[in-house]
Amino acid sequence: MVERPDHEGAQPHPEDGRPGSGTDIRISDTGRVEAFSDGVFAIVITLLVLELTSPEHEPGGLLAGLLHQWPSYVAFLLSFLYIGVLWLNHHALFRRIGRMDAPLRWINLAILLGVVIIPFPTAVLADTFAEGHSVRDERVAVTLYALAAAVMSAPWWVVFTYLRDHPYLLEPGTSPAYFHAQRVRPLTGLVLYGICGLTGWFISPVVGLACIAIMIIYHAVTSEGLREGPLSRLSGGRRA
Repeated sequence: MVERPDHEGAQPHPEDGRPGSGTDIRISDTGRVEAFSDGVFAIVITLLVLELTSPEHEPGGLLAGLLHQWPSYVAFLLSFLYIGVLWLNHHALFRRIGRMDAPLRWINLAILLGVVIIPFPTAVLADTFAEGHSVRDERVAVTLYALAAAVMSAPWWVVFTYLRDHPYLLEPGTSPAYFHAQRVRPLTGLVLYGICGLTGWFISPVVGLACIAIMIIYHAVTSEGLREGPLSRLSGGRRA
């Protein structure tokens, strides 16, 4: 890993595309923010497994008890994949960020807020799909999960827009045009996760869950960008 110089306390210069020297802006290395963020992702993804508990059962009924908990397994795998994909997107983002300022730190906290919320709708989803709950409850659980995912898309739009407008924070060789192009991804997530929620409510909770899974796969495939990674072979795009 190449170490970056510590820019803590450095004053921006107009020739670098930054505000003038009279503006008090503290620029720092990304190391602490990346370490903190990775720690949050690790804790949240570990918390998911706490919902997988040993079932109550009569002697000889352990297998039946384990099979009865299938909603918990589905919810765990869905959210494990979701958090993993969010981490991949976060990692790809920070490979293109060279320095941090205060607004960018706050935006990153907003992204992490969306991440730490995930165990809640996951637990609701697992509990609601267990035997004994009504279809209406299942609709509410799927809609809650979809809305949480939709709201999570908002800070990603903000971070892409902010980095597009503040190129002095980017790694050398990274074009602001890259972030301009990526702004469509969170908007797509906001709209389509909302549609998944409506699908789960008005059509079928299972179809709504399938829709959410498809959206997670979409964000996985585009984690490096709309014109990077697996999509580059299809679109013929090049990294900005």
